[in-house]
Amino acid sequence: MEYHCVLFTVLLQLIVQPARSRPTITPEGPQLIVPLNDDFSLHCQSDSSVRWLREDRPTRILKEQRQGQVTVLKVSKAGPQHMGKYSCREEASGEKSSIYVYVKDPENPFRRNIMFDFVVGEGETTTLPCLATDPRMTDLHLQKCDGQPLPNTLRYSSSIETGITLEDVRKDFEGCYVCVGTLEGNTVKSGLYQLNVRLVPDAPPVITLGQPQRVLLIQGEVLSLSCNTSNVNSDITIRWKAPQGVVRSQKNKTKFYAFLCADKGFIILRSVNNSTKRVRAGESLSLRVVMDAYPKPHTFSWSYSGVKLTNTTDHVITSRSHGNRYDFVTLLQTILNTVPHELFTPLLIGFVAAAVILILILIVLSYKYMQKPKYQIQWKVIEGIHGNSYVYIDPTQLPYDHQWEFPRDKLRFGKILGSGAFGKVVEATAYGMSKADTVMTVAVKMLKPSAHATEKEALMSELKVLSYLGNHINIVNLLGACTIGGPTLVITEYCCFGDLLNFLRRRRESFYFTTLGEDSYYRNLSSCLIYSPFHFFLCLFLSVGFLSHCVFIVIFNKFVIHLGDSYRDSDAVSEIMQEDGMTLDTEDLLSFSYQVAKGMDFLASKNCIHRDLAARNILLTQGRVAKICDFGLARDITTDSNYVVKGNARLPVKWMSPESIFECVYTFESDVWSYGILLWEIFSLGSSPYPGMPVDSNFYKMIKEGYRMESPEFAPSEMYEIMHSCWDADPFKRPSFGKIVEKIEQQISDSTKHVSPGSHEESGSHVQRLNSFGSHITATQPLLSSNDVFLEGTSPRHPPV
Repeated sequence: MEYHCVLFTVLLQLIVQPARSRPTITPEGPQLIVPLNDDFSLHCQSDSSVRWLREDRPTRILKEQRQGQVTVLKVSKAGPQHMGKYSCREEASGEKSSIYVYVKDPENPFRRNIMFDFVVGEGETTTLPCLATDPRMTDLHLQKCDGQPLPNTLRYSSSIETGITLEDVRKDFEGCYVCVGTLEGNTVKSGLYQLNVRLVPDAPPVITLGQPQRVLLIQGEVLSLSCNTSNVNSDITIRWKAPQGVVRSQKNKTKFYAFLCADKGFIILRSVNNSTKRVRAGESLSLRVVMDAYPKPHTFSWSYSGVKLTNTTDHVITSRSHGNRYDFVTLLQTILNTVPHELFTPLLIGFVAAAVILILILIVLSYKYMQKPKYQIQWKVIEGIHGNSYVYIDPTQLPYDHQWEFPRDKLRFGKILGSGAFGKVVEATAYGMSKADTVMTVAVKMLKPSAHATEKEALMSELKVLSYLGNHINIVNLLGACTIGGPTLVITEYCCFGDLLNFLRRRRESFYFTTLGEDSYYRNLSSCLIYSPFHFFLCLFLSVGFLSHCVFIVIFNKFVIHLGDSYRDSDAVSEIMQEDGMTLDTEDLLSFSYQVAKGMDFLASKNCIHRDLAARNILLTQGRVAKICDFGLARDITTDSNYVVKGNARLPVKWMSPESIFECVYTFESDVWSYGILLWEIFSLGSSPYPGMPVDSNFYKMIKEGYRMESPEFAPSEMYEIMHSCWDADPFKRPSFGKIVEKIEQQISDSTKHVSPGSHEESGSHVQRLNSFGSHITATQPLLSSNDVFLEGTSPRHPPV
């Protein structure tokens, strides 16, 4: 037997794929500790393209620099807002590495928050943002503000990086809570958090078919089905179920089906609702409702659990003595031993009692009269300075140029733009203001029929002051007046986009933040809309002329806006809606700051003090031109929470300088202080100054001790330096408005400087003073005689001859 050996050779090639490594972050470690106001940078090394993200702000973009295989993220002047987990993620594979950054603040063991009230649905999970600024903090736990024990069913988890998380929230969890921890052997506490729990209705969604439930079709015929669903809790998920083989298509939320005879059966539509809407702590929730109704509804409102919601503001009232001055009364009593007359004694008692009652009545009436707000002009024109005291010009003594007169019969009044305690501002159409055939939209100030002689004299004084000041692009200019043949009417420019405060607040959702230089930047996508579990309305804050309105919009084929007791259709507000659709960025904020500084520099050159400079007193018109105004009679300060009772007056305390608060002194330098507060409002996008601080004795004490606000989140460091210089305790160390204009000019682009007035306008300084009432009046001409002012697309007019 013969054997054959066959040799097989098998070659195996082993290919080992290297495992993809995660990006590497430098400095190494899970956390980085940065002292307050220090700069820091994070380096991420990876072979592929990466991107830096903040995990607590997933929608915001961080600007980084690519240097070879290393991507560098730089942050200057670290503050509490820079705390959080930073992640470097590969865009191709999704692999990421993270590092937590602590910004160590010795004075604040917990990061300071803006939001302290939380509204949570029952059964939901919420997190109290008790974030430690020092990683050495231990034993983080939750306590009730009043020291009472926690509810038995309350369960929570704690972390110094994420805060305290409450799960399965119940109604009995409502109350005030505080986070407590241990740092270097000392017990530290966070701010107070108010937890409000709302009941979530447990009800299935309602489905309504637009066709009969039984339909007879011919073979090949197309069936169009539509249904309406409603739900009291939140969004719902809709799912169609049809016989097998049915061809479905979708167009504009309407389902179309092409059926065959063999496809007979039931088509079922199911909807599932989600009873919770989770929002990250500190973020805003945007809700939108589209509604069709016939006839059109006339009123709209938000409600919760059947209760209509309204905006409420706590009015803080304080009173204190000044100068520690006391009055002492010495009573000298002489006793005489006399025999009373039998008839005289009862008459004397009755007379004394009647006199006492009469005196009490007179005291009560006098007190009420003194407490009644009086209409006065905030703007004051200085005649001269004697030492530290200012001598003001009596506006009633200023002359009035009758070239400003405008015929009453050429005014057509429209909607009421604003109403105060003494008068109102009305939108009007002026015919022939510049030429015989021109039509111009204007704002007209007028008194109410109940106004007294003092209010009439004050309105006339305001007219004289405006005519004295002359024109400037950054103030609300005088266009004309009607003083003959009827009540006084003051005609001014109409600013179509309302006041700066509400403009900033409604533009938060589209704000795009960029720092000056190479620092990191974020894109702010937070929204500022109102949510209710039963109704969804879009709240648009319009501010036209001299009063802000919260307007509820319902979307039909065209917009209908409810303003006061009347309506304005979409054609009339198309410009406003177009402006609201534009984005807002840091350049715009710098532009607003620059324009207001230019306007205040102009007022200072005219020896005029504003005394109430704030974002609510800045109006915007076409091209986002900012104009300084005095609301005067159009604002009822008794219902405005920004004006706090101090003594026998209501004052905007949070905008006032220390010398104005404690010494009742108003100067150019006190206006500079108010301008610093205005800058804080602008770069915080309309937040209230000194957030969370009521105006009480502690507030006055902190101002005296030198407390100043921190830099707002969106302020470049250069702008915060200007703010801080405006808040110098020594008024003479504060910069003038001319210096402020020069500093801001170094930061803005050339395209922004177009808002400045023409070169022919005169600009003065604080050293120029008035020697007599008429020393500067002759140089002031009626506004529309110049060629550099254009209003609402019209040409300037010349005063009538």
